[in-house]
Amino acid sequence: MRNFIKQTVASLIGTLLGLIIFGGLGTTGLFLLILAASSSKDTGPNVKDKSMLVFDLSMKITDSEPSSGELFQNTLSGVDDDRMALRKVVETLEKARRDPRIVGIYLDATSTSQAANVGYASLKEIRKALEEFRAAGKKIVAYGSDWSKKEYYLSSVADSIVLNPLGMMEINGLSSQPMFLAGALQKYGIGVQVVRVGKFKGAVEPFILTKLSPENREQTQKLLDDVWGEWRTTVGASRKIEPNQLQAIADNQALLEATQAKTTRLVDRVAYPDEVVTDLKKLTDSDKDDKTFRQISLNSYAEVSGKSLGVERSSKNEIAVVYAEGEIVDGKGEDGQVGGDRFAKIFNKLRQDKDVKAVVLRINSPGGSATASEVMQREVKLTREAKPVVVSMGDVAASGGYWIASDSNRIFAEPNTITGSIGVFGVLFNGEKLANDNGITWDSVKTGTYADSQTVSRPKSPQELALYQRSVNRIYNMFLNKVSQGRKLPEQKVAEIAQGRVWSGVAAKEIGLVDEIGGLNTAIAYAAKQAKLGEDWEVQEYPRTSSFKERFFGRATEEVRTALGIEETQLKQSNPLTDEFQKLQQEIGILQKMNDPQGVYARLPFNLKIE
Repeated sequence: MRNFIKQTVASLIGTLLGLIIFGGLGTTGLFLLILAASSSKDTGPNVKDKSMLVFDLSMKITDSEPSSGELFQNTLSGVDDDRMALRKVVETLEKARRDPRIVGIYLDATSTSQAANVGYASLKEIRKALEEFRAAGKKIVAYGSDWSKKEYYLSSVADSIVLNPLGMMEINGLSSQPMFLAGALQKYGIGVQVVRVGKFKGAVEPFILTKLSPENREQTQKLLDDVWGEWRTTVGASRKIEPNQLQAIADNQALLEATQAKTTRLVDRVAYPDEVVTDLKKLTDSDKDDKTFRQISLNSYAEVSGKSLGVERSSKNEIAVVYAEGEIVDGKGEDGQVGGDRFAKIFNKLRQDKDVKAVVLRINSPGGSATASEVMQREVKLTREAKPVVVSMGDVAASGGYWIASDSNRIFAEPNTITGSIGVFGVLFNGEKLANDNGITWDSVKTGTYADSQTVSRPKSPQELALYQRSVNRIYNMFLNKVSQGRKLPEQKVAEIAQGRVWSGVAAKEIGLVDEIGGLNTAIAYAAKQAKLGEDWEVQEYPRTSSFKERFFGRATEEVRTALGIEETQLKQSNPLTDEFQKLQQEIGILQKMNDPQGVYARLPFNLKIE
């Protein structure tokens, strides 16, 4: 028996030691692998003389870099998420403008399934960078087969626009087609009560109406007119076509075949891909026997050092760019959300960091939780008292997104930025009819009149609704007061331009909600000037993403997949029915993110989407 116990104990100890040694070796090996990956000298891609920079317009472009969580998730799932941050795109185009090895840019519009993710304000910034590239005497060639309005908005800047003989071009104006859920909610017995302030606050309409209210229709029409007007003016200037001629094309033709597109001067040439490649070979002095022209992709070229070209900066003086991208939610929030507490901590840290001389808050958010917006706005105000805080508005910076912008030193927006929507609301659901129809009932015992006011078993009484309305009114008045003080506008004027109304960037400038028209880099330059830094500054981006994680989880995965011969999966083309189901999923997803502790929200109309 003793020998059995000794052998058992010895076996257990041996197994335990073996696991410790094995685990230690595994951990050490992983550590050495990580160390090698992070410390290895990265020489960057090789750029040959007379190369074309290839810009694939199907690339997903976001304001901020992907978080470490997104990178890790994509790595585990094997998804190759082809995306780039907007600022990196613009910086890479500027680097190419200065690089004598780059002779031109090839805008590849042959596969544009991701382009719908980018708004017109972001496209405006990219287009400006392309215009500066062309102004430097370098060529831009655009080629596509099925151009939509967004891709053509970018491509119209090119010296030469070429369309496939079987290709089509969509020039039919802009539209917004919101989805209304009121009929479905009524059918399934789900009751909805709303409390709101602002006759234009259309965010609640999908739950209580079956079509747009006159006020919501009015503001949506004005917004579309502004964005479409900017599209016609900008495209028309590049193509030397009058805006009214573009309107006539949209009204009378809408979908143009290749020959029609050439006749109307929307494209310069109709040709097959091989013919375009032949021309690009000549432009890059490539050998006739080469399979294609001399080129480097935008993604690869982004890894090329820009120090020798004067693009990258190095300084102890830091301008912090904080990205507030996504729904504003209470608490820390998740990836793709603007967590009020998390962003408040970032501003608190930046405020106390002596190396940070100024902060640029980049907003691309439709708003969300009023409580979270107030938490962030307070930190922005405190930071402004210590150092300059400049706001750069992206595609959308409205409602709660405008709330957090209102107390900055200066606000920049693009002409086609969606902003304003100064108004608040609350949505109160109940399942009384749904439950009763299925034999479910409730009863209540309480010690106070309003003890069960949070229940979903019945509609709210008029007295309870009055309580909620009082809360909404209080927060709305607070919103007005903050905008009035931050923008130095009379509160009466703010009340007139508020009412939950949505404005374009150019309209917002006219009424005093925005100071200047300009993009992110313009805002950064202004912040540097306000901090009196001259040219001695560098940009640091927040929330911080680990470059090591990008390299280890991103690039390593790409190399392994390439080594294994795994081909990149082409994105499936969507169909109209699938698109509508996705809209429904987005609506439900928004409801799931509504976590304000008071149930009060400062948010855009739920499904305002320009198409």
